[in-house]
Amino acid sequence: MKKRLKIPKNVLLLGLISLFTDLSSQMVFPLLPLFLTTILHTGATAVGIIEGAAETTASLLKVISGYWSDKIKKRKPFVLAGYGLSTITKPLFAIAKTWPFVLFARIIERTGKGMRTAPRDAIVAESTPKQIRGKSYGIQRAFDGLGSVLGALGAIILLPLLGYRKLFLFAFIPGIIAVLLIPLIKEAKVKKKAKEKISIKKLPNNLKFFITVSTIFTIGQFGYAFLLLKAKKTGLTDVSSIILYLIFFIVFTIASTPAGMISDKIGRKNTITMGYIIFAITSIMLIYTKNTTMLVLSFILYGIFYAFVDGTQRAMVTDLAPKHLKATSLGAYHTMIGIAALPAGIILGTIWDKTNPETMFVYALTISIISIALLQMIKTKAKNIKTSKTY
Repeated sequence: MKKRLKIPKNVLLLGLISLFTDLSSQMVFPLLPLFLTTILHTGATAVGIIEGAAETTASLLKVISGYWSDKIKKRKPFVLAGYGLSTITKPLFAIAKTWPFVLFARIIERTGKGMRTAPRDAIVAESTPKQIRGKSYGIQRAFDGLGSVLGALGAIILLPLLGYRKLFLFAFIPGIIAVLLIPLIKEAKVKKKAKEKISIKKLPNNLKFFITVSTIFTIGQFGYAFLLLKAKKTGLTDVSSIILYLIFFIVFTIASTPAGMISDKIGRKNTITMGYIIFAITSIMLIYTKNTTMLVLSFILYGIFYAFVDGTQRAMVTDLAPKHLKATSLGAYHTMIGIAALPAGIILGTIWDKTNPETMFVYALTISIISIALLQMIKTKAKNIKTSKTY
């Protein structure tokens, strides 16, 4: 009987850092669409522009930070700078008077995410045996989800007591705790070898195609901002909408680790395909959603979809990437799907405003079907990662 492989301490530590960061972030971000439409009186198009532009601008840093992280063979400085920047910008949302200022603050905060994401994901990959890599990413994402659950709970409890602006200020505290944990991370020692060229051009064609498919899917992927707008349009209050958001993250948190283990057993591509199919089913449900029961089911399905795709796509990138280009590959992946977020946000928001929400969900369904078909063209090894005996 093979020895049971343990989850590395770095993965658990990065999980805690993600937990406290998301505890901070989710006291702010799920409220932004409601803050923008209720307090600043903007429309869905502005919400789409803010979400899309922020992710796109920040994503340009992801490939750069990944490239430099591989080049200097250091991860932790990027992780520290990224989490630090995201934390110190939280109070900016409290003083926002117009939606362009919210956009400005969002871009700065996401810049921090852009700096840390690829190097952090590379630490997870380099700290973990390949046989349990999917599980490790699943656990790290589960901690992330737990932080989001606690943050959303905090928002539900504190919003009626503090209001939007004081709550945004309070969110600064857990972010500081996350930053203080970062020095405890121990990077793997990198053996000096003959210089290998670090270049995006060196990425395998199969990996480039997978990144392309992920990018296409992103162009049709609506985020939680539009789920919250759908909840509001159905007649729910701000607090009730946040409760649905909380349900989504509870489901995501519970399903993330099992989804990662499933990807270790049946393969990344099969798991991602299942996730895309669940997204398509969610889109169909939202086309016909008219009551709270269907809304709850839609949020639950979205949580399952997100669990199956979020960590597994990262794991697939690292599986397909050359050893010396892991952070560069992750950076390229995060950058491309981030760049796609801008046109996605504009397209989705414009369809919502100019036609109706149902048409927007039909568009999302169409893109997901195309992505499912394209995903089947990805080449995977005949003997995929099957490690059920190691658990």
